[in-house]
Amino acid sequence: MDLHEWKEKHKARRGLAHFDSKVSLDQVWNYISDPRRVTMHGFYPFIHYTLSFRKYHEASVDKTKTKTREICYSAHIDRYIFQYYGFKLNQYYNLYVKDNGTDNAVIAYRDNLPKNNIHFAKRAIDFIKSNNECYIMIGDFTKFFDSLDHKYLKEMLCRLLGADKLPSDYYAVYKNITKYSLWNRDDLLALNGFTGKRKDVEAFNKLERAISLEQFKSLKKQYVKRNKNSFGIPQGSAISAVFSNIYMLDFDKLINDYIVENRGLYMRYCDDFIIILPKRTTEHFKLQFQHIRSVIESVPKVELESEKTQIFEYCNGTIKSRNEDVLSNVKNGKDFMNYLGFTFDGRTVSIRDKTVSKYYYRLYRKLKTVVRTNGVTKKRNRVSSRNIYAKYSIKGASVGKRHQDGNFITYVMKAERIFKGERAVALIRQRHMQKIRKQLKKVTNELSPRR
Repeated sequence: MDLHEWKEKHKARRGLAHFDSKVSLDQVWNYISDPRRVTMHGFYPFIHYTLSFRKYHEASVDKTKTKTREICYSAHIDRYIFQYYGFKLNQYYNLYVKDNGTDNAVIAYRDNLPKNNIHFAKRAIDFIKSNNECYIMIGDFTKFFDSLDHKYLKEMLCRLLGADKLPSDYYAVYKNITKYSLWNRDDLLALNGFTGKRKDVEAFNKLERAISLEQFKSLKKQYVKRNKNSFGIPQGSAISAVFSNIYMLDFDKLINDYIVENRGLYMRYCDDFIIILPKRTTEHFKLQFQHIRSVIESVPKVELESEKTQIFEYCNGTIKSRNEDVLSNVKNGKDFMNYLGFTFDGRTVSIRDKTVSKYYYRLYRKLKTVVRTNGVTKKRNRVSSRNIYAKYSIKGASVGKRHQDGNFITYVMKAERIFKGERAVALIRQRHMQKIRKQLKKVTNELSPRR
């Protein structure tokens, strides 16, 4: 992505209320592209809230599970600064990893890889198939963003920029991500006479500013909480993803060199990674695993989450879970692997059951709502079966570049093209229209006596 493409992508202003006024990129471009102004810029606290949502969970009685996510979002000019410096750092990063041989190993948060997760999943599965026997390790790091060591991050940033110390503008950005401050959104809602209900949050975000500048100055000591730790950055900020890749520069190099030397494959997607190594003996793989673990432990604050780490053995078209051979206190799992939304059992590739079940769960829930309300929303908008088909069926799937929007079936069609010849991937598209009609008829019959 070049600068023109980046500016086009980020030109629109954001609609969320914050401590400064809502602005477009054109309005602030001269400001955020001036290093002297960025150095002197006064960054506002992030606005923070906890998002609680019901997520599909197949093992639960009602097929859902309550989960929470901590959300932090920056002020308008701050966001543009973070985005712009994230873009600049990504350009340095792309050149750096190309030179050190890890360009194809790091697959998340890159702006120069013309591929998506489907391609990466296929690459891993094709590599497994190319070996008669191999071991597969799918790993996960514990509380990755919350644990990043500030001093080490600074060292890696200097390494990337080829500098003994950070330039003053880069340091200002680094300092305001590591020593970030938060203001709870619930407090801001209350100060404006709002509750936490959805309609009140929507009304709050229509304000030009979250509170007046005078209120901000008089109340910030009371409401602002600062990160006083020497570790942790806010997940979700416009530059946090780039920082996380830079943090792992040495790790990616050490692991990738070792895996390539052993004729294997390594890919990391943020805090998830996959390692595939041709099999010699189980004892030899145990030694390889210990080496991999020692490299992980050499990076400050990075820890392998054992419970989410999986070990598999592939042998001539079959996959077996081998956790108990390698991991302490981790029982063997099922004899198939899940990676980037796809399942592979040694022979067949399919879209992960959880992903497909989630699609049908949301579809059926929507169908019930439409039938129960006679197709009229709370805002008195009309929702017909046509809307359902557009959102959930092939009738609403985008084709080529003419359509910007798409749906789950668009994703399935992409997977079909990339995983050409994998019949299990195509089954969803072939059967989904029949299932929609059948379920719509069923729901209509079930609810018709109540109407």
